[in-house]
Formats: sequence, structure tokens, C-alpha cells
Amino acid sequence: MSLGTGRRRREVQRVLWWVLVANLAVVVAKLAIGLRAGSIAVLGDAAHSGVDAINNVVGILAVRLAATPPDDEHPYGHAKFETLGALAIASFLSITCFELLQGSIGRLVAGAPPPSIAPLTFAVLAATMVVNVAVASAEARYGRRLDSEVLQADARHTAADVLVTGAVIVGLVVVRAGWADADAWLGIFVALVIARSGFEILRTTVPVLVDRRALDAGRLRRLAEETPGVLSATEIRSRGRAGEAFAELTIRVDAAADLVEAHRIADTVERRLEREAGFARVVVHVEPLAEGGEETPPTRGIRP
Repeated sequence: MSLGTGRRRREVQRVLWWVLVANLAVVVAKLAIGLRAGSIAVLGDAAHSGVDAINNVVGILAVRLAATPPDDEHPYGHAKFETLGALAIASFLSITCFELLQGSIGRLVAGAPPPSIAPLTFAVLAATMVVNVAVASAEARYGRRLDSEVLQADARHTAADVLVTGAVIVGLVVVRAGWADADAWLGIFVALVIARSGFEILRTTVPVLVDRRALDAGRLRRLAEETPGVLSATEIRSRGRAGEAFAELTIRVDAAADLVEAHRIADTVERRLEREAGFARVVVHVEPLAEGGEETPPTRGIRP
């Protein structure tokens, strides 16, 4: 289903608000149980969930900023603020990873006593797993439907939180069985999972920030040259994310075509690329091609 940009962003914000409420509840539950048990693994799991809540706040602010219409200083709009929000999530994850590694290694070196694990600890952790499974599934579904980097990034982190909580439960069983250091080693495992989540977010956000091509130039050339009246297409550039990408290219038309016909051909190319390639905006330059393949002065410049 295709949604307008404004409606899409409102939907993203709505999802982020209810996910924030769910994440705050999970954080409070894990933090209370972790402090009661004295488990660094459970506290690390709470921190992992806490970053989820921070992610939601960052995402809400980022989507609001991204919704600001283009202005003189930002003629291409503010869509990259949403990408920056996803990048901020990765930054928070790196801090959490460092703190967990530091605490876990310190506990191993100091030989700290094992945490006190009660049956209530397992019950609460199991309940938070159920909540996180529901949140991750719904958020990933909405992320795909709304094509939101923030929702998809946060869904990946929430899904990792489910795995982390499951591993913590298994680790606490081992602690109760008599291996005191299992809690600290589990904290290191949690840190590595968080690091992987951060890497995955970076892998998808950095290409957008450095303006990697949005679509293969060969495909854009084929779409343009298949348009009646276009003799060739060159100087093809694109950037941005799906649904909000931009493209710019030069098409050559017969020099015998008058200005009105050249405009009509360019309009057709723009509409085709927007419809079939999913671009939000396409800029076309026209260069007439005289007989013998020689270029004549252009009949039009950059289209607004």
C-alpha cells in the first residue's frame, strides 16, 4: 500500500509512541529484577532494552524533523534526519556495549560472588520476552510497510533483545547450577550481540548519508531510452533511500523537435522514473541531437 509522505511519517510516529510505552515497561521490569538479583547480565539486558526506549525517543524527534518541508537552506528536504536518527541508535549501542564489557571483565577479574537468582527472576524475564517478541514482530511489519529506516533499525534491536533475554535466562540457570562466573561471561555475550546490532544499523544508514546511488544507472538508462522520443540518456545520477530518492539525467532528442515536444518527452521520462523506479523527484536535462550525432545548444535546462 502506498502512503503519502506526510501520512507515512505520522504512522511512523504513532508506532514509535506505542513501542516506547512497551519498552519502558520492559526496562522497569528488568531493572527491578536485575537489582534484586545483583546480576550484571540481567542489568545488561535492561540496558539493552533501555537503549530501545532511547531509540524510540530519538526516532520520534528524527521523524518530526524529517517531515519539515524543503526550504532555501535544505532544497532537497529533511529526510536524512530520519537516517541520522538510525545512526544515533548505533551510537547509543556502542556506549552500552562498552559499559557491559567493562563491567563483565571487572567482575571476572575481581571474582565477584554469584547473583542471587529467585524463581520470580525467570518469570519476569519470560514475560518481557513475550512482550518483546510482539513488539519486534509488529515494528518490523510496520517498518516494511511504511519503508521506515528508524522502525526497521529499532525492530532489529528489539529482536536482538529477545535473543539476549533468552540467553540470559539460560545463563541464569547455569549460575544456579553452580558456575558463578557464568553471569559475567553472559554479560560479555550480551555486549557482543549489541555490537552486532550496531554494525547492522551502520551498514544500512551510512550508504544513504554518503549519497550512494539509489538505483543502478544502467536500469535508469534503459527506462529513459525506452521512452518514445529519447535517442540516448547520459550523465545519470541518483541518491537517497527508497521512496524519497532523487535522480538527475540528461536525455538527447531529435534536434527537429520543437521546445514543446522536448518538454513533453522530458515530462514523460520524469513520470516514468517516478512511477516505475520509485523516485520522489527526477530532474531531466534535454540536449537536442542534430543529424550526424552532433549536439546543438540545449532547448531547456534543469527542470524545477
